[in-house]
Amino acid sequence: MTAPQDVRRAPAGRPPQGEDEGERARLLTEAARTIDAPDLVIALSHEGRRTFQLAEGRPQAEAPSGLLRYELGSASKPFTGLLLASLVAQGRLSYEDRAAGLLAPGHPVHPAVGAITLRHLITHTSGLRALPVDFYPQALPRWSTAPYSGYPADRVVRAFLRARPRHRPGTRWHYSNFAVSVLGHTLAAATGMSWEALLQQEVLDPLGLDGTRLRPGAPAGGDAVGHRRDGGPLPALDTGGFSAAGAVRATPPDLLAFLEAHLPATAAPTPLPAAALADVQRPLLRRGLGHAHTHTLTWFRHPSPRGPVLFHAGATLGQQVFLGFRPDTATAVAAMCTRRVHRSDPFIATVHELLTERL
Repeated sequence: MTAPQDVRRAPAGRPPQGEDEGERARLLTEAARTIDAPDLVIALSHEGRRTFQLAEGRPQAEAPSGLLRYELGSASKPFTGLLLASLVAQGRLSYEDRAAGLLAPGHPVHPAVGAITLRHLITHTSGLRALPVDFYPQALPRWSTAPYSGYPADRVVRAFLRARPRHRPGTRWHYSNFAVSVLGHTLAAATGMSWEALLQQEVLDPLGLDGTRLRPGAPAGGDAVGHRRDGGPLPALDTGGFSAAGAVRATPPDLLAFLEAHLPATAAPTPLPAAALADVQRPLLRRGLGHAHTHTLTWFRHPSPRGPVLFHAGATLGQQVFLGFRPDTATAVAAMCTRRVHRSDPFIATVHELLTERL
């Protein structure tokens, strides 16, 4: 196998990388062979050098033409977390600001709701349920095609203001699409701009993510099509009022650029505040067996033989994405595929192991 060429020129004095790059290319090819999907891309950045592996064909250094935008689902949350960190770094908001006070000043709420901060919402420690209690009855009739589409933004806000948290804010971790969606609406209320406009201005534009969109088909198509287990196509995801938790769509090169911004050794200068990129990587919470796993403001953080790995996965009805990076070795992986097969699907496990144990 021919070793992929460098996209960026190696700094002066760096030893030849051909042998190591050939081994990384082999690992990407092996990983791709284990994943059965109509469309698959595994994108690797190591010390600024990029490699792209498609389901068919050998790895290549240049991004293949015609790469599509993939639905990130919950892997959109690191974008919202970085948006919050940027606004805090600029002094426009504080992590300890109370969400209800920003979202609906003076509106009567349960005391626990009144105590929920922006930090609680992004770190899944607000005590809110995964989804509002009245979400499921309206979603069930379209569960396999568009469960979020009938639950708009104003309904998410109303559900938050009348919520009864399951736990006191800040005491327990419970993954919540509801909470991160509320955060998006709160940021919009506090700044007078929509979440979409804020994310574009504060994150996408500073990082030069020209291939990232927040709505399907905009402005001129180019979106990947998800598939059911039987191979049938699925409609584009409509996130309704839950955009901040799952609406981002991006190309593989854009996802690598997003991850590379978190790697000091390879990050190009950007208008994004350095404090924001540092904040989203700082360990905040411990959980799991023996509290071995930590969480940052927005990333899962696991140990590995080559230093901590920060990652987030996401899935929609017919697509899956894994985003991860290892700061100690300036390594990042963005992988995506257009099929979601639940328990038997090796996609997440394969790519997580690739980054954590093999690359």
